[in-house]
Amino acid sequence: MTTPYQYPPGFSGYPDYPQRPRSNGALSFLLLIAMAAAAGFFLARWSARGTPDLQARRVTPRGDLGADEKSTIQIFKQTIPSVVFITTLSETYDVRTGDTSAIPQGTGSGFIWDQAGDIVTNFHVVRETSAARVTLSDHSSYAADLVGVAPEYDLAVVRIHAPKNKLRPIIVGASHDLQVGQKVFAIGDPYGLDQTLTSGIISAVGRSIRSVTDVPIDNIIQIDAAINPGNSGGPLLDSAGRLIGVNTAIYSPSGSNAGIGFAIPVDTINRVIPELIANGKIVRPRLGLVLDDNTSEQVSDRLGVPGLLVMGVQPNSPAANAGIRGTQMVNGEINFGDIITTIDGKAIHTTGDLHAAMNAHKAGDTVHLTIWRNGKTLDVQAHV
Repeated sequence: MTTPYQYPPGFSGYPDYPQRPRSNGALSFLLLIAMAAAAGFFLARWSARGTPDLQARRVTPRGDLGADEKSTIQIFKQTIPSVVFITTLSETYDVRTGDTSAIPQGTGSGFIWDQAGDIVTNFHVVRETSAARVTLSDHSSYAADLVGVAPEYDLAVVRIHAPKNKLRPIIVGASHDLQVGQKVFAIGDPYGLDQTLTSGIISAVGRSIRSVTDVPIDNIIQIDAAINPGNSGGPLLDSAGRLIGVNTAIYSPSGSNAGIGFAIPVDTINRVIPELIANGKIVRPRLGLVLDDNTSEQVSDRLGVPGLLVMGVQPNSPAANAGIRGTQMVNGEINFGDIITTIDGKAIHTTGDLHAAMNAHKAGDTVHLTIWRNGKTLDVQAHV
C-alpha cells in the first residue's frame, strides 16, 4: 500500500499562489463605521452650500443695429435671390452594365443675368464638364445648358429653364471709376456652403492676371474679402449693392484665402456677356499683324523709337486696308516696317500691350493708331 505524501512541517502553499490571510471581523466593522462617518460629513458640507441656481441670466437689450450693419444686411437680402450654386457633372461608364451616369465633379457660384435664365459664372467652373445643375436661393434646382464661353476672360454663360418669377437679375454697376479703399462684398458658396457673405475693401485696381488660356486679363480688381474654393463665379458688390465684378481667383500658397483675391471687372463683363449670349463666343477684333517681341525690342532700341515693330501684314486685313506696312526684304536689304507707338493714345511696347488695347474694342469698332515710319509720325485708323 502506497503511503500518502506528507507536506513538510510549516508548509502553507506554493509561492506563486500566496494564501489569503484570515480576515479580522472587528477591524472590518470599525472601518465601515469610519467610512460612513466621512461620507456623512461631506454630504453635510455639500448641503450647506445650497442648491445650484439653474435659472438663465437676464438678457441685456441690444438696442438698434448700427447703420453700417443695416446696410450690409440689406445688401445681402437684396442680392441673395440673384446668386446661384452650380454643381458640375461628369459622365462615367460602367463596363459591367454598359450604363452611363453623371457624378458631381465640382462646384462654383454664379448669378442671374436676365429673365431668360442666363447665368454668369467663370469658365473654369464649367470647363471640361458634361453637364451642370444650378440651384437657386430657394433651393430649387434646374439642369443647365451651356450658352457660350470666353476662356480668355474666364467667363461663361449657362442657361436654365425656370419660371420667370424665380429669376431675379442682379443689379449691375460700373467698374471704371472704382477706387482703392472702397468697401466690397462677395457672395457665393465656398466649399458648398451656400449663401455666404464676406466683406473687405478694394486693395488695388488695374491688376493683370493670366486666364486659363494663358492670355492676360487686364483691369482686374484686387480685394481682401475672403474668397475660397467655390466662390468662383460669384458676384462682387459695392456698398450700393451693385455688381462690380466676378470673383475669379485667389493668390494663396495653400489654396485657401490669404487676403488677396481677384475679380473680373463688370465693365468687361457687360461687354463680353451679351456677345456670348448672342454668338456663343467672342468675335475678337483683329488687326491682322505679324509680330515678334524679341525682334521688335532689338529694332526699337537700335532706332531709338519705343514701340512695336510690324513684321508682316495679312492680306485683306484691317491693317492692310489701313495702309500699315510690314518688314520686307528689298534688293537684299531689310526695310523695317511701321512701328506702332500708340493705340487710342495708349503706349504700345509689346504684343501684350497691343492685345490689351484691342480687348477694349469689339468687332466693327474703329481703332486709332500712331505709327512711326521712316522718321515720320503718322496717325491711321483701322476698322477692326
